[in-house]
Amino acid sequence: MVRKLLCIVGGMNAGGAETFLMKIYRELDRNEFQIDFAVALEGVYDEEIRNLGGNIYRITSKSENIWKNFFDIVHLVKKYNYKSVLRVSQNSLSAFELLAGKVGGAKILAFRSSNSSTVAGNKKELIIHKMCKWMPILFANVRFAPSTEAAEYMFGKGCIESGRAFLLRNGIDVKEYHYDEKARQRIRKELKLSNAFVVGHIGRFNQQKNHLFLLEVFSKIKCCNENAMLVLCGTGEKEKEIKRKVYEMNLEKSVIFTGVRFDIPQVLSAMDVLVFPSLYEGMPNAIIEAQATGLPCIISDHITKEVKVTDLVKFMPLENPGELAKAAIVANGSGSLKRDLYAREMVNRGYSIEKCGNLFCQKCFL
Repeated sequence: MVRKLLCIVGGMNAGGAETFLMKIYRELDRNEFQIDFAVALEGVYDEEIRNLGGNIYRITSKSENIWKNFFDIVHLVKKYNYKSVLRVSQNSLSAFELLAGKVGGAKILAFRSSNSSTVAGNKKELIIHKMCKWMPILFANVRFAPSTEAAEYMFGKGCIESGRAFLLRNGIDVKEYHYDEKARQRIRKELKLSNAFVVGHIGRFNQQKNHLFLLEVFSKIKCCNENAMLVLCGTGEKEKEIKRKVYEMNLEKSVIFTGVRFDIPQVLSAMDVLVFPSLYEGMPNAIIEAQATGLPCIISDHITKEVKVTDLVKFMPLENPGELAKAAIVANGSGSLKRDLYAREMVNRGYSIEKCGNLFCQKCFL
């Protein structure tokens, strides 16, 4: 008999939490496990999920009508007899939906904390999160996160040591995430990068990712290396603002917006350095994946230190864009890295998707 899990998420777009879910989903033995999704919005992964045999159910969002959202979930859990429900979120109020799962008859009520903060500068979000921090503790009987920082943000200090929560790393498939010289040349040709020094970033265009600061860093790099190019992968609510800023800084010939890409391992191979100045992160997939492809990473010191799995990561304060620019240039000129060796190192450090998938199934399916 196939064991089923209903995963509740805003929408299956190409963010970090959704990418984590898709990596797990692709690895499932479909003769034994099935994940279906309850979403408020359409997402870029919807077609792939359906092609793999999964179901996607549209539900009302909490922001639209919290009680309609609640009873939509109760109905789904009852109708399709889900014994396991998973909520993935960075806000504690979302655990309220696990109560709906319980009312519907689910026995395993799992919550994944996907970040180490809420929306930067959004006082309302932060207040709601603090007021509702009791919800994941009360309503979830399985709690996990990709890093200790993300776990403690949601479940309290010492939650990993005490056993109230556990760590589930953002695993990678080394058959995909490894350095590929042929892919590097192909992508660089496609994007007309030729002999450029390629600075990269992968992530949603939102306040958390700090793209405006990234542009300041890149402008400093450009002053030192006229062959520098910036490749930005992703979409989001601040994309138009970032494009406008690029134009104002006269960088439009040096910045490439790729949109959402489904060949991220190959794009990472084409880059020379990843610059990642986020204001906060739970455990960013992009940095884990970049290390697997042997890509040097210059990242914000606001990001959890657990993301440094290899010697490729350098933490930098966000006080001076010129200092990050220098670090990026130094990382690119630090010698010939054996980029193809890092994927195996990541697996040896516990980041194989097989290991992570097995733990996920063990904990989240009844």
